[in-house]
Amino acid sequence: MELSTAFTELLGVRHPIVLAPMGGSAGGALASAVSRGGGLGMLGAGMGDRDWLARELPVMAGVEEPWGVGFLSWATGAGAVEQALEYGPRAVMLSFGDPSPFVERVRAAGAAVIIQATDLEEARQAVDLGADIIVAQGTESGGHGARRGRSTLPFVPVVVDLAAPVPVLAAGGIADGRGVAAALALGAAGALIGTRFQATAEALADPSVTEAIVRGRGQDTERNSVLDIARGSRWPAKYTARTLGHPYLDRWRGREAELSASAAAQQDYRADVARGAVPPLPVWAGEAVDLVTDMPPAADLVAALATQAVEALARAGRR
Repeated sequence: MELSTAFTELLGVRHPIVLAPMGGSAGGALASAVSRGGGLGMLGAGMGDRDWLARELPVMAGVEEPWGVGFLSWATGAGAVEQALEYGPRAVMLSFGDPSPFVERVRAAGAAVIIQATDLEEARQAVDLGADIIVAQGTESGGHGARRGRSTLPFVPVVVDLAAPVPVLAAGGIADGRGVAAALALGAAGALIGTRFQATAEALADPSVTEAIVRGRGQDTERNSVLDIARGSRWPAKYTARTLGHPYLDRWRGREAELSASAAAQQDYRADVARGAVPPLPVWAGEAVDLVTDMPPAADLVAALATQAVEALARAGRR
């Protein structure tokens, strides 16, 4: 079953389903499986690690279906973007920070420009920059997002109205076909999905992370800056991250300024990671994590999400 939208027509994919370019999970195996399954697979290039790109980009070379790559605007460099463009991605997604240094180069290479917006200011900037597709990310999403963002349900239609006729993808709290159907009902042209795809056969995530996601509950997630501070991460203060529970959250919640000023505490964190007392990375997970109960092949998941979305829309129509 296929759902035709402005997004699927623009990029030539069968289903309005996009793999979120998650750093640490969305490598070549996962992105290629999503694309071959009829969605848009996106490599999670993150900060633009050139060695990582050199390893994962060649996996996409044999993929005939459209695929893309995503970068963190605040952290990547022009060289990494150029490296990715050499492989001919159909789309490049720019998230978190000012995307303007990269937009024209991406457009000149013939790739669609996807810009993620976590608030209306970012959405307006994406429109002004001529984005081909805009992602409206609600605060339910796993991983990083706006500290003072808005929930997906009210945020998406506002961005849809602001951006029209530019296609908008909904992101945040979508983990099954009912969520995809809801995104379409809000006026979005598709859904960008992260947490659900972390628990797939091809994801690069460590098995302990996948197990935690399958066992996780939405009420156990929270948006915080504690773990970025403890890790010495350079993420801009505007963005916090939704994760599952972590010992350092319980220890430092509400004491972020104290943690920032304590070199000893950050050293303790590194020591705890080294001896295995805490996981090497936080478990990024969105509020819809309850819906993740298995680890299917990614292509099968894309097909299931599309079928569920069609069925959900049909049920809504009958009612």
